[in-house]
Amino acid sequence: MPVDQNCSDTQGQNPTQSHKKFEWHIKIDEQVNTTAIALLENYGYEQNISLSKAQLKQAITKGALWLTPAKNKKQTQRLRRVKKQLVNGDELHFYFNSEVLSSPVPQALLIADLIDYSVWYKPYGMLSQGSKWSDHCTIARFAQQNLPNERPAFIVHRLDRAATGLIIVAHSKSAARALSHMFEHHQLEKHYQIIVHGDHRKRAQPDIIDSDVDGKKALSTFTCLAYDEMTDQSLIKVKIDSGRKHQIRLHAASIAMPVVGDRLHGIADKDEQRNLQLCAVSLRFVCPLATEISPASDKPLIEQQRLFELPETLKPQL
Repeated sequence: MPVDQNCSDTQGQNPTQSHKKFEWHIKIDEQVNTTAIALLENYGYEQNISLSKAQLKQAITKGALWLTPAKNKKQTQRLRRVKKQLVNGDELHFYFNSEVLSSPVPQALLIADLIDYSVWYKPYGMLSQGSKWSDHCTIARFAQQNLPNERPAFIVHRLDRAATGLIIVAHSKSAARALSHMFEHHQLEKHYQIIVHGDHRKRAQPDIIDSDVDGKKALSTFTCLAYDEMTDQSLIKVKIDSGRKHQIRLHAASIAMPVVGDRLHGIADKDEQRNLQLCAVSLRFVCPLATEISPASDKPLIEQQRLFELPETLKPQL
């Protein structure tokens, strides 16, 4: 077979096992006229790993196959074209993880489609970013498959897997750059809602929390919206002026009022019935793509404000 056998890695698994998780790294080391799917089929046979063409195609569609082209070794990208013709020097990387590939895809909800970008409600369990094993459970892949014309999709900001709420997906590289710049420089207003344990009304309103997160300055403003005596839980509106990892969850825990359902920084355990009660409920910004330019001055004539807010039914409920 025209491949470099030394580039294959099944991570020490016994070929007679069920092969629920393994990696193949295959380098084409001589001129060959074959496709990616045919190469993987033959290689699996040699490795005594029996995967049908349907299984291979499904894994490839879900993002398990990567190609490092001979002409550009720095441009390793996912490959979904099963009939892609390979050339001498190409490298295939196949990451098979049956548990990951069998994960159901959470259903996101389209809030707005503005062509250059779209706004979605990301449900619990949906990922912002994929891994080497797959990307089929990501919001970007979901948007790409469920919008007209299967536009390219780029993530410009993230929500934790356990969090829910508004997330923006860009559909061109120029839109991705402009929107990423907006998020990186905090040129927008984001509001979240959380449900926490305890009576937040007893604290000063608004409640400004400025404890560092991972050694970096972080500022969150909590405002109590409602309190439920039966459950001893509070519904809180949150505005953050910085975007540290797990900032809201850490700040809630720092005042002894952890977010309900938080198994990482809170008190939730495996028996907790509710998912993480943290939701991005609104985004307000001047759209960096929606300005009209004056030919005389090259300055924007109109700045278009955008406000996206979730309906009440998708927000956390006490």
